Amino acid sequence: MASHFRFLGLVIMITCSIVMASDNSPLQDFCVADSNGPVLVNGFACKNAKLVQASDFFFSGLHLMGNTSNAVGSRVTPVTVAQIPGLNTLGISMARIDFAPWGINPPHTHPRATEILTVIQGSIQVGFVTSNPENRLINKVLQKGDVFVFPEGLVHFQRNVGNGNAIAIAGLSSQNPGVITVANVVFGAKPDIPNDLLAKAFQVDVKVVDQIQSKF
Repeated sequence: MASHFRFLGLVIMITCSIVMASDNSPLQDFCVADSNGPVLVNGFACKNAKLVQASDFFFSGLHLMGNTSNAVGSRVTPVTVAQIPGLNTLGISMARIDFAPWGINPPHTHPRATEILTVIQGSIQVGFVTSNPENRLINKVLQKGDVFVFPEGLVHFQRNVGNGNAIAIAGLSSQNPGVITVANVVFGAKPDIPNDLLAKAFQVDVKVVDQIQSKF
């Protein structure tokens, strides 16, 4: 168990050091996010530097397993500017992804970030799809210690293909990468996207769309 946590710590350190910033470069030592600030900017306004503390750069709990008791069998524990205000303007974040046996991280995209993923435990199938018109699936099964990159903006997924739990650590090239889960945005939009439009887009009967929308 101790060696597992040492390996996890090493991967986190390497992942964070490899990811290159894509957000705007900082012009000062730091700009700790002031989430209560009245100024609206593309990101967060800076907290008074004299009030900054070590806790602004700290997050605890990435060693804890996420609750995978849900419909997809996975749980993402994000560590973005929302969790560490000190990430503001630094162009980097990360996440832990836990998978139940055969659990999935459904097809999704990060509109503002490239992702680099490292497997900590288990066997995980990963893949992304190239843009129109080719729509080519590029996928691979990863083992412990393997690394895979998902280009910025492309739809990608992960799936545990083992009979035990799996864990991955992801580094992202944005303080706030965002996530757009394809099924959620298409079938779970509020208000609904018209079902006849979706039926035509997916070339299925309207009743099929109604059935899917009812699950979101």
